[in-house]
Amino acid sequence: MIKSISITVLPKDEKNESLINSLISKELKKAGITYKKLLSHFEKKSVDARHGQVKIHLRYTIYLDEDAENAGSGKASIPEWKKVNGKHSVLIIGAGPAGLFGALKLLEEGIKPVIIERGADTSQRKKDIALISTQSLVNEDSNYCFGEGGAGTFSDGKLYTRSNKRGNTSEILSIFAHFGADPKILTDAHPHIGTDRLPQVINNMRAKILECGGEIHFNTRCSDLIIEDGKVMGIKAIYQGEEKTFLSDAVLLATGHSAGDIYKMLAKAAPEALEAKTFAAGLRVEHPRELIDSIQYHGRAASKELGAAEYRLTTQVNERGVYSFCMCPGGFVVPSSSGPDEIVVNGMSAAKRNSRWSNAAIVVEIRPEDIPAEYKELAEKEACPALAGLFFRSAIEREAKNRGKGQAAPAQRLTDFLDKRLSRNFPPSSYTPGLVSSDLNEWLPDHICSRLHQAFQDFNKKMQGYICQDALMIAPETRTSTPVRITRDADSLECVALQRLYPAGEGSGYAGGIVSSAMDGINSCKKIMQKLQ
Repeated sequence: MIKSISITVLPKDEKNESLINSLISKELKKAGITYKKLLSHFEKKSVDARHGQVKIHLRYTIYLDEDAENAGSGKASIPEWKKVNGKHSVLIIGAGPAGLFGALKLLEEGIKPVIIERGADTSQRKKDIALISTQSLVNEDSNYCFGEGGAGTFSDGKLYTRSNKRGNTSEILSIFAHFGADPKILTDAHPHIGTDRLPQVINNMRAKILECGGEIHFNTRCSDLIIEDGKVMGIKAIYQGEEKTFLSDAVLLATGHSAGDIYKMLAKAAPEALEAKTFAAGLRVEHPRELIDSIQYHGRAASKELGAAEYRLTTQVNERGVYSFCMCPGGFVVPSSSGPDEIVVNGMSAAKRNSRWSNAAIVVEIRPEDIPAEYKELAEKEACPALAGLFFRSAIEREAKNRGKGQAAPAQRLTDFLDKRLSRNFPPSSYTPGLVSSDLNEWLPDHICSRLHQAFQDFNKKMQGYICQDALMIAPETRTSTPVRITRDADSLECVALQRLYPAGEGSGYAGGIVSSAMDGINSCKKIMQKLQ
């Protein structure tokens, strides 16, 4: 018999094996289960700070009697990656999680992945990212959004997902652990690698892909599709100012949520391939970490066992969701622009999550019907109505640039935002490019600001003390997801308008984070493999 059992202990008893075994035995006895032999495998840990006493929930898989004799570790097995056999090749546009995990899936059958990445490798990316904070210099192809590993590499490395129906989450986590992530990600309820550790994990993945005969071309930007009779035969790409041609048996399009030029390229080639979708926009709210810890742990400070406190907030205001996103306990707010004429912010945490601050995006749901008419008209002129949300998002980011200075972002104390007044000064902040005082009510769209006003009141009821003088708002946060979806067949996962093109990951509108993007890349490559057989 195999059974799943959850028990609850105090933080001080998390490592108390005799107590844990006793509690497991009690749960089995309650269920009327008798046994001669028992083997327990630890599955998940979660912290419950909702009530006065902080508790730790632990989940175990229990193997009894004959099953205990044959029980393995409970971990997903690592695939066998083969040398390429030369029969087929697949172009992968983008070296984010969808692209990298898709490449590894292809190598299980010896199919050659050829990855085209507009940005730099992780080593050069670090240098390019540093220039954003120190000199406000944004490399359009190598930044927090673009480059080896994708947008998640230098913006936190969270691995939590609710998309369990998409695929095997354990497989993704096990592969990350195999390539060097802390094994704790296999058991934490909200697994997190950390932006200081994820680049090396990505490098190890790259080494395996190259070892098996795959190719990776950095600093190479896809500029056009090669289409014959409605079939994508390959791509044209720009490398050091020169155009190169790449041909293959299929193309996995995994370009991420910030690649606006890819949507415009598709709008010219096949506008019917694009459709508008719901997305979200808002800002980052940063608090002193001690304050969030105290609220969530009911007056207690974070401990080694508990770590920096997380939160998740959601409410409905005027028929639209307002919610926290990518909460970064003990983290930093970072400049996430992908062009010199815009300001965008995001959040990240190092593995230890031990900075002085905690931050989260607070964003408002935006549906296609919420887009102002001027951006719909602009999209109509481009003969692709699906682009309206993209134009609207870009306008917010450009206006932020006008209100800021370099990459110093518009900011306001939360209390001042609610009172609609300019902030005279700011509390200490993790955002290193700097802050420019701005009344966000004056330039963020009213349907966003009005909902934020009500949402913060709701959030303060759930987390008393959330609204305070030391809460700082930094704007804008606009890249939680893409406003455009690249349509694909539900069964084959092939683009409905262009054969041999397989949209995948966040940029295609089918995923929302590292793990779901990785699973989507895997699923798409499975379909490619079936077609090539």
